[in-house]
Amino acid sequence: MRYEHSRVRPASSAKPEKERMSRREVALAWLCILALVGGLVAFAISTITWGPTLWGDVAPGWPGGGYGFAGTVGALVPLAMAAMIAPLTRMRWKKSKARSLAWVAASLPGLAASTLFLVVIFAVFRPKRRRGWDGDCYSEGGPCWVHEQYPYVWAVGLAATLLAAVALVTVLVKLQATRTRTTPDSAEPSAT
Repeated sequence: MRYEHSRVRPASSAKPEKERMSRREVALAWLCILALVGGLVAFAISTITWGPTLWGDVAPGWPGGGYGFAGTVGALVPLAMAAMIAPLTRMRWKKSKARSLAWVAASLPGLAASTLFLVVIFAVFRPKRRRGWDGDCYSEGGPCWVHEQYPYVWAVGLAATLLAAVALVTVLVKLQATRTRTTPDSAEPSAT
Protein backbone atom coordinates (compact mmCIF):
# COMPACT_ATOMS: atom_id res chain seq x y z
CA MET A 1 0.00 0.00 0.00
CA ARG A 2 1.13 3.38 -0.83
CA TYR A 3 -0.17 6.69 0.43
CA GLU A 4 -0.92 9.18 -2.28
CA HIS A 5 -1.11 12.83 -1.48
CA SER A 6 -4.36 14.43 -2.56
CA ARG A 7 -4.48 18.09 -3.48
CA VAL A 8 -8.20 18.35 -2.74
CA ARG A 9 -8.78 20.47 0.30
CA PRO A 10 -10.94 19.03 3.06
CA ALA A 11 -14.35 20.55 3.54
CA SER A 12 -14.31 23.84 5.34
CA SER A 13 -15.72 23.97 8.85
CA ALA A 14 -17.81 26.97 7.85
CA LYS A 15 -21.48 26.21 7.44
CA PRO A 16 -23.02 26.51 4.00
CA GLU A 17 -25.24 29.52 3.32
CA LYS A 18 -28.45 27.54 3.86
CA GLU A 19 -27.41 26.42 7.36
CA ARG A 20 -26.30 29.81 8.64
CA MET A 21 -28.71 31.79 10.74
CA SER A 22 -29.81 35.06 9.22
CA ARG A 23 -29.49 38.28 11.16
CA ARG A 24 -33.24 38.29 11.62
CA GLU A 25 -33.17 34.82 13.22
CA VAL A 26 -30.29 35.83 15.50
CA ALA A 27 -32.15 38.99 16.54
CA LEU A 28 -35.28 36.92 17.23
CA ALA A 29 -33.26 34.44 19.31
CA TRP A 30 -31.74 37.26 21.37
CA LEU A 31 -35.16 38.83 21.78
CA CYS A 32 -36.51 35.54 23.14
CA ILE A 33 -33.58 35.21 25.54
CA LEU A 34 -34.04 38.78 26.79
CA ALA A 35 -37.79 38.23 27.20
CA LEU A 36 -37.14 35.08 29.23
CA VAL A 37 -34.60 36.81 31.48
CA GLY A 38 -36.90 39.81 31.87
CA GLY A 39 -39.78 37.50 32.78
CA LEU A 40 -37.68 35.74 35.41
CA VAL A 41 -36.58 39.06 36.92
CA ALA A 42 -40.18 40.31 36.98
CA PHE A 43 -41.26 37.04 38.61
CA ALA A 44 -38.62 37.37 41.32
CA ILE A 45 -39.50 41.00 42.02
CA SER A 46 -43.24 40.28 42.16
CA THR A 47 -42.63 37.36 44.53
CA ILE A 48 -40.76 39.67 46.90
CA THR A 49 -43.23 42.55 46.67
CA TRP A 50 -46.67 40.97 46.20
CA GLY A 51 -46.20 37.62 47.91
CA PRO A 52 -46.22 38.85 51.52
CA THR A 53 -49.17 41.15 50.75
CA LEU A 54 -51.19 38.25 49.36
CA TRP A 55 -50.42 35.98 52.29
CA GLY A 56 -50.82 38.69 54.94
CA ASP A 57 -53.98 40.31 53.59
CA VAL A 58 -55.83 37.57 51.72
CA ALA A 59 -54.96 34.27 53.43
CA PRO A 60 -56.27 35.02 56.95
CA GLY A 61 -59.67 36.11 55.62
CA TRP A 62 -59.96 33.26 53.12
CA PRO A 63 -62.46 30.49 53.95
CA GLY A 64 -60.34 27.96 55.81
CA GLY A 65 -57.64 30.53 56.53
CA GLY A 66 -54.16 29.93 55.20
CA TYR A 67 -54.83 26.25 54.65
CA GLY A 68 -57.90 27.03 52.53
CA PHE A 69 -55.91 29.61 50.58
CA ALA A 70 -53.08 27.15 49.97
CA GLY A 71 -55.58 24.46 48.94
CA THR A 72 -57.33 26.81 46.52
CA VAL A 73 -54.08 27.97 44.94
CA GLY A 74 -52.80 24.39 44.77
CA ALA A 75 -55.97 23.20 43.06
CA LEU A 76 -55.91 26.06 40.55
CA VAL A 77 -52.29 25.51 39.46
CA PRO A 78 -53.02 22.43 37.25
CA LEU A 79 -56.06 24.15 35.76
CA ALA A 80 -54.04 27.26 34.89
CA MET A 81 -51.27 25.12 33.40
CA ALA A 82 -53.86 23.24 31.32
CA ALA A 83 -55.34 26.56 30.16
CA MET A 84 -51.87 27.58 29.04
CA ILE A 85 -50.89 24.29 27.36
CA ALA A 86 -54.18 23.30 25.67
CA PRO A 87 -54.19 26.14 23.09
CA LEU A 88 -50.53 25.51 22.27
CA THR A 89 -51.31 21.92 21.24
CA ARG A 90 -53.56 23.24 18.47
CA MET A 91 -50.81 25.22 16.74
CA ARG A 92 -49.81 24.18 13.20
CA TRP A 93 -47.07 26.54 11.99
CA LYS A 94 -46.79 24.96 8.55
CA LYS A 95 -50.53 25.15 7.94
CA SER A 96 -51.30 28.67 9.14
CA LYS A 97 -48.96 31.03 10.93
CA ALA A 98 -51.71 33.55 11.69
CA ARG A 99 -53.91 30.92 13.32
CA SER A 100 -50.92 29.60 15.25
CA LEU A 101 -50.21 33.08 16.60
CA ALA A 102 -53.86 33.32 17.62
CA TRP A 103 -53.46 30.08 19.61
CA VAL A 104 -50.35 31.52 21.25
CA ALA A 105 -52.37 34.60 22.21
CA ALA A 106 -55.11 32.32 23.58
CA SER A 107 -52.58 30.69 25.88
CA LEU A 108 -51.51 33.99 27.47
CA PRO A 109 -54.32 34.13 30.09
CA GLY A 110 -53.28 30.67 31.28
CA LEU A 111 -49.68 31.88 31.45
CA ALA A 112 -50.72 34.92 33.50
CA ALA A 113 -52.79 32.79 35.90
CA SER A 114 -49.97 30.25 36.25
CA THR A 115 -47.52 33.04 37.00
CA LEU A 116 -49.82 34.55 39.62
CA PHE A 117 -50.26 31.20 41.37
CA LEU A 118 -46.52 30.53 41.26
CA VAL A 119 -45.89 33.96 42.83
CA VAL A 120 -48.20 32.94 45.70
CA ILE A 121 -46.42 29.59 46.07
CA PHE A 122 -42.87 30.95 45.91
CA ALA A 123 -43.70 33.75 48.35
CA VAL A 124 -44.14 31.19 51.12
CA PHE A 125 -40.66 29.64 50.78
CA ARG A 126 -38.53 30.49 53.78
CA PRO A 127 -35.07 31.94 53.18
CA LYS A 128 -32.07 29.90 54.22
CA ARG A 129 -30.96 30.33 57.82
CA ARG A 130 -27.48 31.54 56.89
CA ARG A 131 -28.96 34.70 55.40
CA GLY A 132 -30.67 35.36 58.66
CA TRP A 133 -34.33 35.64 59.29
CA ASP A 134 -34.88 39.31 59.80
CA GLY A 135 -38.06 41.10 60.80
CA ASP A 136 -39.45 40.91 57.26
CA CYS A 137 -39.49 37.13 57.46
CA TYR A 138 -41.65 37.25 60.60
CA SER A 139 -43.80 40.22 59.60
CA GLU A 140 -47.42 39.48 58.78
CA GLY A 141 -47.45 37.67 55.43
CA GLY A 142 -43.73 36.91 55.50
CA PRO A 143 -42.67 33.32 54.85
CA CYS A 144 -41.63 32.64 58.46
CA TRP A 145 -44.93 34.07 59.73
CA VAL A 146 -46.89 31.86 57.31
CA HIS A 147 -45.03 28.76 58.49
CA GLU A 148 -45.64 29.65 62.13
CA GLN A 149 -49.34 30.34 61.63
CA TYR A 150 -49.94 27.44 59.22
CA PRO A 151 -47.15 24.87 59.75
CA TYR A 152 -48.46 22.36 57.19
CA VAL A 153 -49.33 24.83 54.46
CA TRP A 154 -46.92 23.13 52.07
CA ALA A 155 -48.63 19.75 52.52
CA VAL A 156 -52.09 21.17 51.92
CA GLY A 157 -50.96 23.01 48.78
CA LEU A 158 -49.11 19.98 47.44
CA ALA A 159 -52.02 17.62 48.15
CA ALA A 160 -54.47 19.98 46.45
CA THR A 161 -52.18 20.27 43.42
CA LEU A 162 -51.80 16.50 43.12
CA LEU A 163 -55.52 15.84 43.58
CA ALA A 164 -56.48 18.46 41.00
CA ALA A 165 -53.89 17.11 38.55
CA VAL A 166 -55.16 13.54 38.98
CA ALA A 167 -58.75 14.69 38.51
CA LEU A 168 -57.80 16.67 35.40
CA VAL A 169 -55.88 13.75 33.89
CA THR A 170 -58.79 11.40 34.66
CA VAL A 171 -61.24 13.70 32.90
CA LEU A 172 -58.93 14.03 29.89
CA VAL A 173 -58.47 10.25 29.65
CA LYS A 174 -62.24 9.70 29.81
CA LEU A 175 -62.82 12.34 27.15
CA GLN A 176 -60.21 10.75 24.92
CA ALA A 177 -61.75 7.31 25.46
CA THR A 178 -65.19 8.56 24.41
CA ARG A 179 -63.72 10.13 21.29
CA THR A 180 -61.91 6.98 20.21
CA ARG A 181 -64.65 4.53 21.20
CA THR A 182 -65.97 2.65 18.20
CA THR A 183 -69.63 2.86 17.30
CA PRO A 184 -71.78 -0.28 17.66
CA ASP A 185 -72.31 -0.46 13.87
CA SER A 186 -68.58 -0.67 13.11
CA ALA A 187 -67.80 -3.20 15.85
CA GLU A 188 -67.16 -6.76 14.82
CA PRO A 189 -70.17 -9.07 15.20
CA SER A 190 -69.98 -11.45 18.12
CA ALA A 191 -70.11 -15.19 17.60
CA THR A 192 -73.33 -16.74 18.88
